[in-house]
Amino acid sequence: MGTEALDEFSLIRLLTGGRQSPAFQRAGGVVTGIGDDAAVVEVTAGRQLILTCDTMTDTTHFTPVTMRDRDIGFKAMASAVSDVAAMGGTPRFALVSLSMPRSYPVERVHSLYEGLYDCANRFGVVVAGGDTTSSSGGLTVSVSVIGETEAGGALLRSTAVPGDVVFVTGELGNSAAGLDWLLSRRAPASSWEDVWAGADVELRPLIEAHCRPLPRIEAGELLRQSAWCHALNDVSDGLASEAWEIAEASGVGMDLLEERIPLSDALCRQAAAAGKEPLDYALFGGEDYELLGTAPAEHAPALQMKFKDAGMPLYLIGVVTAEAGSVRLIRSDGDTVPLEKKGYNHFAG
Repeated sequence: MGTEALDEFSLIRLLTGGRQSPAFQRAGGVVTGIGDDAAVVEVTAGRQLILTCDTMTDTTHFTPVTMRDRDIGFKAMASAVSDVAAMGGTPRFALVSLSMPRSYPVERVHSLYEGLYDCANRFGVVVAGGDTTSSSGGLTVSVSVIGETEAGGALLRSTAVPGDVVFVTGELGNSAAGLDWLLSRRAPASSWEDVWAGADVELRPLIEAHCRPLPRIEAGELLRQSAWCHALNDVSDGLASEAWEIAEASGVGMDLLEERIPLSDALCRQAAAAGKEPLDYALFGGEDYELLGTAPAEHAPALQMKFKDAGMPLYLIGVVTAEAGSVRLIRSDGDTVPLEKKGYNHFAG
């Protein structure tokens, strides 16, 4: 059944009706939601809004062999929510815009929205509105998320200080390694039940990391509340690229220690099978959505203990230097390698 069988308003009702209860929306601060010209929401006095937008397009961010429809929806929401996590904020509302060919099957769009709402509900995000339109090209889904934080409490890229330690909130490179395996396998997403059910159980962490990443909202909030985090960024385009973004914004340099960068066993197995360097997935792959940040060295042990008490890891992987315009990898043998500012290229796919 193609979308030509439904008008725009019937499609909106199909995709959004019953997804979130009126009580859930009211509790989330929505006064007027989907169904009017615009949404009306309540904001908290003494707090500031965080606004972000993320777009995923056919062939650039997903293909029929790299993601199921419900994964596309989940990841579209997750990538926008992650931007709020990178500011130490709490996500509140979302607006979803969808552009697709007239002949696009309604069942596929319905599945996409299942994933989108799965992610939104997991993080307490109310979908308050959006837009739908036809296109002459492929599918495009754009998600805008509005979050909030205490006034003046947002964590920025531009506040790293020489002498800070560099930390990351989880293993890096899993998403890129999962994508690499999916592209080499070239199996239609409709036949993926073997991936999730057990035939490739050792690879499951990589597939999940690529298709259904979990933004680190709890970690971002903990970092903000600790008052010990200086700069923060989410790892969407690869460790090297994100380190450069913090360094340039803060006017500092950064040295990353190869032996400290956390890599999973599954990633190392995939790298060996593909004949690739494991670290390259972490440095230049992207879409991990872990948080990369800096903190005063004297508070690093206490910060790690806070994370441990909360059941989350925090890895110390480098130091901030006064050498502006320098991001380097310190090899295990002591060699120093300048890191290029490169990662996932959204204009190349």
